[in-house]
Amino acid sequence: MAAAAFAGGHMAAADIDAAVDTVISLDDVEIVANRANSKTPVAYTNVSRRSLERVNDGRDIPYLLSMTPSLITTSDAGGGVGYTSLRVRGSDGSRINVMTNGIPVNDAESHNVYWVNMPDMVSSLHDIQIQRGVGTSANGAGAFGASINMVTEFASDSPYAELSSSYGSYSTYKETLRAGTGLINDHWSAELRVSALGSNGYIDRAKSRLWSYFGQVAYQNGGTRLRLLAFGGKQKTYMAWDYASKEEMKEYGRRYNPCGKYIDSEGNVAFYADQNDNYTQHHLQLLLNQRLADGWYLNAGLHYTKGDGYYEQYKTGRSLIEYGLTPFEDADGAIVKKSDLVRLKKMDNGFGGGVFSVNYVAGRVNAVVGGALNNFKGHHFGQIAWVRNYIGALDPLQEYYRNVGEKLDGNIYARANVDITAGLSAFADMQYRHINYSIEGVSDTYDYATEAMQHLDIHRKYDFFNPKLGLNWASASGHRVFASWGVAHKEPTRDNFIDCDADRLPKAERLFDYELGYSYDSRLFAVSANLYYMDYKNQLVVTGQLSDTGNPISVNMPHSYRAGIELQAALHPVKWFDWQINATLSRNRIKNFVEHIYEDEWTNPISFDLGDTPIAFSPDFTLANAFNFRYRCFDASLSSRYVSKQYMSNAHSDEQKLDAYFVSDLRIGCELKDFIGLKGLYAGVTVYNLFNEKYENNGYAGAGYYVENGEKVIYRYAGYAAQAPTNVMATVTLKF
Repeated sequence: MAAAAFAGGHMAAADIDAAVDTVISLDDVEIVANRANSKTPVAYTNVSRRSLERVNDGRDIPYLLSMTPSLITTSDAGGGVGYTSLRVRGSDGSRINVMTNGIPVNDAESHNVYWVNMPDMVSSLHDIQIQRGVGTSANGAGAFGASINMVTEFASDSPYAELSSSYGSYSTYKETLRAGTGLINDHWSAELRVSALGSNGYIDRAKSRLWSYFGQVAYQNGGTRLRLLAFGGKQKTYMAWDYASKEEMKEYGRRYNPCGKYIDSEGNVAFYADQNDNYTQHHLQLLLNQRLADGWYLNAGLHYTKGDGYYEQYKTGRSLIEYGLTPFEDADGAIVKKSDLVRLKKMDNGFGGGVFSVNYVAGRVNAVVGGALNNFKGHHFGQIAWVRNYIGALDPLQEYYRNVGEKLDGNIYARANVDITAGLSAFADMQYRHINYSIEGVSDTYDYATEAMQHLDIHRKYDFFNPKLGLNWASASGHRVFASWGVAHKEPTRDNFIDCDADRLPKAERLFDYELGYSYDSRLFAVSANLYYMDYKNQLVVTGQLSDTGNPISVNMPHSYRAGIELQAALHPVKWFDWQINATLSRNRIKNFVEHIYEDEWTNPISFDLGDTPIAFSPDFTLANAFNFRYRCFDASLSSRYVSKQYMSNAHSDEQKLDAYFVSDLRIGCELKDFIGLKGLYAGVTVYNLFNEKYENNGYAGAGYYVENGEKVIYRYAGYAAQAPTNVMATVTLKF
């Protein structure tokens, strides 16, 4: 069951077997080096293409994976379209390694994957594997709690065309056109996908307009397979990441969005119309899969990713000197030091490199040697577009900061599975990783001590050794037991350096991961249990506070841990029905946490020793349940998710928590094959949040103090990401 696919609650037993077969078939899989299989002693879940197709109605990939163990999702706009993210075992997106065909997807500096930049990527995927814990060796950043490995669709032997259309609440839509030539002269094939997606969002003005494409040219000849892929996306999304306080929701409603708020010249509340995030990203991959000899296989890839964009913000009452501007004298002779302004924060990034692996499979041995070398260069700069009533020289789009980040990231690893006896195998995986990272220039933060923008001259080198060991036993009757120990290290992100206190520079993190699992799989039912203990040193934990640009601020904690048990079960008593359920019970704690609170959030810190406290955004209990029905061409699924309360800071404060929520979705569909000249016709409708739960799944929190009558008065605040009530999406797909 550890290898069972469970996505969206629509996975039948036949799909589970197909997903496992795909992973271990050396004839079909080109990126097997990064994948776990039934002999790998790690906790993992495979999600097949069939399962993804059923739930693909325009929502981002995190929401399509929301039924997998230990995974929870967030959405700024409240409906799963636009800015979304996921957490696994409480680890946020910057700690989850994401690869496409073995190529790193995580941003080299932030370590995040911005799924809004990859709209409808799922329409071009063959399958997805999620590894929980340190998993197997991976390329790129973020492999510090979980990994997500996406494999794009292989070239089709037969020509095809497909048109899919979805529409639903909040003017949410998705239009997708896919087509392929099939094999030409037994060697060549080409495929193309174009998609347009959008939503007005549940939250006020949280509007998204998204476009994406995928193209592939493939050549195959005997043991050679060569693919050239190009895919990318363009997005324009109105900001909704400031969230709203409970007081604001009570006064203005749950859909209230404070982003872009200002007071106009007539004293009325207004919202800036262009408070948008604009970004374009293109990916290019050249992939080679070569059978070298009996038992020997080579996988190699070259890649380049180009990204550029900006977000535009209206900021109220800003100090002019912080933007390189001079205070001015107004018409009444008063000196104006603060004013409203519009700023643009821009980036222009390039990321490229190569990956390789050599597999040897013979007899009792399955071994691989692989590695990667990648280089990133990112330009970050800011411009001022407008200042209210400004008197003085203001060049069009005057620049007020610029810095450049560069990162060289290389790794090499060797891994082997060796059968010791019938059913018993040993696993070893050794990785060495080197990182050379620098940031030079000036940041967007004004330093009042030097009366200039903060100077950046950061140069860091890291050398990490990440060993993993394990044993796996499996019987012919369906029982499986595994035990593993692994080590992972992670370098700080760009924001960890930029947003940290000067006297608390971020350190690299280390994780010892202990896993013990058991599963039993039969035709009638399957069960599994996985115990884990993740012991961290210097874990960078979000404090709950946000930087000036809305990014979570993190600090090192000397000692912390995540411990839990993941339980899964599936029952398939009759052909027309199956039941699937998974649950995670966990304890996530910082040992001896010391909270630092600043006067007016910026100066004169005071400290409080709070002992052991829960790690922010780490629920103690999650559950996913699905009842699936099939009758002839019809299928239906009732899926539910429960997430216990989460604290949004590490202070264990009830003033700063997300309440528990229980959300159910109902999907009904019908698939017809060879229907009036079509190869296939699918029509379905999904009712999300069936029972109209009012809940929030993300937010931020902070604290400060002020002095009144000689006494320090502490205050705490929080913002919440409200999610959509009952809403509907309908989908129609035509296959030609």
